[in-house]
Amino acid sequence: MKGLSALHHSVQPNVTSHLFPFYMKCCALFIFIHPFTAKEAITITNPPTMVMVNPTLLLQSFFFFFFYLLPCLSSSSSCPEYQKQALLQFKSSILAIHSSFHTLDSWNSSSSNCCLWDKVTCSSPSNSNSTSTPSVVIGLNLSYLSTSFMPFNLLAPLFFIRSLRVLDLSWNLMNGQIPPLGFGNLSNLVHLDLSWNSMKGQIPALGLGNLSNLVHLDLSHNSINGQIQALELGNLSKLVHLDLGGNSINGEISALGLGNLSNMVHLDLSSNSINGQIPALVFGNLNNLVHLDLSRNRFNGSIPLQLFQLKYLQYLDLSSNRLSGELPKEIGNLTKLQRLSLRSNKFSNGIPSSILHLRELEELDLGHNSLSVEIPSDIGNLSNLSSLSLGNNKLTGGVPASMQKLNKLNSLDLEGNLLTGEIPFWLFDFKDLQSLYLGGNNLSWRNNNMKIVPKCRLSRLSLRSSGLQGDIPEWISTQTNLSYLDLSMNQLHGPFPQWLVEFPFLSYIILSHNKLSGSLPTAFFPSSHLSILDLSHNKLSGSLPTALFRSSKSLSILALSHNNFSGELPENIGDAKFLRILMFDGNNFSGPIPQSISQNSKLRILDLSRNRLSGNIFPAFDLQVNLLYADFSSNQFSGEVPTTFPTDIEILALGGNKFSGALPSNLAKLRNLQRLELQDNNISGELPNSLLQISYLQVLNLRNNSLQGSIPTTLSNLQNLRILDLSSNNLTGEIPIEFVNNLTGMIEAPPNPTSQISGFASARQLRSTTLSIEFEVKELIVNWKKSKQGLSSHNIDMYFLLDLSNNQLSSEIPASLGALKALKMLNLSYNKLSGKIPAHLSDLQNVEGLDLSHNKLSGPIPTTFTKLQQLTTLDVSNNKLTGRIPVGGQMNTMANPNFYANNSGLCGFQIHVLCPEDLPPAPKLQDHDNKEEPWILQEAVGIGYPIGFLLTIGIIFLAGYFNPSPPSNSSRRHCHPPHRLIRQQI
Repeated sequence: MKGLSALHHSVQPNVTSHLFPFYMKCCALFIFIHPFTAKEAITITNPPTMVMVNPTLLLQSFFFFFFYLLPCLSSSSSCPEYQKQALLQFKSSILAIHSSFHTLDSWNSSSSNCCLWDKVTCSSPSNSNSTSTPSVVIGLNLSYLSTSFMPFNLLAPLFFIRSLRVLDLSWNLMNGQIPPLGFGNLSNLVHLDLSWNSMKGQIPALGLGNLSNLVHLDLSHNSINGQIQALELGNLSKLVHLDLGGNSINGEISALGLGNLSNMVHLDLSSNSINGQIPALVFGNLNNLVHLDLSRNRFNGSIPLQLFQLKYLQYLDLSSNRLSGELPKEIGNLTKLQRLSLRSNKFSNGIPSSILHLRELEELDLGHNSLSVEIPSDIGNLSNLSSLSLGNNKLTGGVPASMQKLNKLNSLDLEGNLLTGEIPFWLFDFKDLQSLYLGGNNLSWRNNNMKIVPKCRLSRLSLRSSGLQGDIPEWISTQTNLSYLDLSMNQLHGPFPQWLVEFPFLSYIILSHNKLSGSLPTAFFPSSHLSILDLSHNKLSGSLPTALFRSSKSLSILALSHNNFSGELPENIGDAKFLRILMFDGNNFSGPIPQSISQNSKLRILDLSRNRLSGNIFPAFDLQVNLLYADFSSNQFSGEVPTTFPTDIEILALGGNKFSGALPSNLAKLRNLQRLELQDNNISGELPNSLLQISYLQVLNLRNNSLQGSIPTTLSNLQNLRILDLSSNNLTGEIPIEFVNNLTGMIEAPPNPTSQISGFASARQLRSTTLSIEFEVKELIVNWKKSKQGLSSHNIDMYFLLDLSNNQLSSEIPASLGALKALKMLNLSYNKLSGKIPAHLSDLQNVEGLDLSHNKLSGPIPTTFTKLQQLTTLDVSNNKLTGRIPVGGQMNTMANPNFYANNSGLCGFQIHVLCPEDLPPAPKLQDHDNKEEPWILQEAVGIGYPIGFLLTIGIIFLAGYFNPSPPSNSSRRHCHPPHRLIRQQI
């Protein structure tokens, strides 16, 4: 009970003893009006030496006492004149800024007693037997005074009312720093609320740090920055309630600051930028904590075990941080916990079984982590659960049968896991169930045609990717309270149901990635609640009903991409005043763009690409339109390149049309443009210098046009340029030597590339409090490594490209190109470049593709190319190169002979041609006149001649040429002289 009586000790004797008679009267009246609340809030011990209070209801009764009961019990004595004049001066300061201010009309000089004024609370006389002693102002409830900004110096008169105990200045848009000395004068303050203003700077140590009696301090939802230091808060030892949420506080938590506040019951540091680990020493001292909110910060590491020793803790929110590791089993020690949220962290492994000890738990949120294994089978024993969120983890197994015991269940989120098995029909038997998310698992229906009769009245239902087939289930038509419906990524077919458009509360409809067909109903959503309609990736056809834009006054996202819609776009498209995202790409729409679309002031993303839209007049968008992304590519637009877009646009895609003429000089007014695509048109003329004034430009694609003239040297002014494609034009002249002087975007790649789009990520989720929809910028098509490829918007920041191919560029390749060290692709092919390949190109340490083919380059390939460790494609074909192809490093893998073809002087193992120095030496001729024969040759000749002669004689003898017998007569008649026969034989 020590922690629960912290407020009593902190205000005694300053409040309780001083106002004891009135306190007891107020308590009596409070009990009379709110008997049940009072019973819970106040307990008087026996003997009555201590007032025990419930911290949850104490502050309510405290405010009720000060601003409702105390004024009725106060003496009729007037407040001190100096306090009255201070209040009038405060009002006068506000009127000097806001002349129409009427909130404090009861504050006027004609009224002698300021205790009777609105928003003012006074004390009773210090001596109950005397009525002459004046009351003093002890409370000012000045919240919601103005909706316009007010400077903090207006508060100066109030700092003279040192009797103040309660001061509420919340929701006033007061800007500037907290006056350090002013609040320091109000040493009697017990309750100070400065929330929902525009305060800046750090918490002043000399101001708020001196308020030693302070029990309640709320500085939430301002712009306070810096770290929480010991001098600022360490002296506030009586503090029970501290709320610093919704600021810009950074750094780590000092143990010397918050660690001294041992009476703390409520601590909220949410929505800041506090980093480091959750300090164990701090929370080891805060033993009385009932409410702890550290959500939406940058805490990392594991949860300190000291946190699980806070035995009074009822509310714990650590969501949206960077905490990791396993969920400790000690979490089961927090047996009084009613709400636990560890959402959006990096926790892994299983859900500990000790969590089943938290029998008072009403809300459990472990979603968006990396939790695995199965859901605890006895999770149904948490019988008080009304909200269970385990979505977007890696949980396996089926839906535990014990969940049937969760009779109080109002919301169940199991979406985005690896759950298997059948979807249990008993889920629809919970009478109080309103939100059910089962999509994105491997769950299936036992029977797609089985009829379900839900006992619940759902308001939110997600069955995304749940194996649904056939028509949209008829049982959904009974859920007329639905505000959110996601049946995307199934196998649903058939028409869009008429009953769906008649739901009175439906705000979100997501039916994308199905096989729905037919046309949309002409009477479309008579209610004004429809906010998001996503029917993309279906087979819907026909024209768009005009009622879609006329009746849906809150429509913010309309996605009809990749269907078969046709006809002209409705003229009343501008009636949807709250439209933020409009995506009609991949259809068969024709005709011009309606002029009314330019009136959608909230439009941020517009995609009409890949249709058959035409015309040469574009809508002139109003200056207040906040359009960031516009894609009109792959249509049939003609005329000059349009420039009638908002000046803040960041991505503009006009490629694949029939635009002609020169690039307009007023393109420069699009000063925030970061990505400009004009490829595949008929644009002519020279590159205007005005284009080069768009300093934020990062992607410029002018491929396949009819541009002429030389490349301007001022192109190097585009310091942020990372992708430049001027290929397939008629550019002439030299590549400017100055070309690379300031192209810092290509000189050095950032170590951790981020999205090139400041207004929204290249592939980001557009979130609301109830829904996240993924929008992805289309791929950028470029010539990459000898083929057309799309650079994904997910990682386009990793690519650095320069393509000047297919032009008429001449002269030598400037060595300065080697300074573009971030380049991954350099293409200079199909030009008239001559001279040698600069050795400095080997400085392109990140280059993966280098194409110098079809030029007039001569000389050798630099041997330093062996340093290009990232190189995967090298093409130098159709030049006049000579010499050996370098060997070593990645050059050993550049072995495609086609990439060296038509260079008659090249050689090397890559093309299977030996270099001259690699050929074997030819045999040498012998010189008999100047050199003596070797002795072994002379001996061989001396021996060989006699042996040869003897062998010849032997052969003749054996043949019978020297036969000694006399010839016969017959033979003598035909005999020739011996010498003649021998001559013929030989």
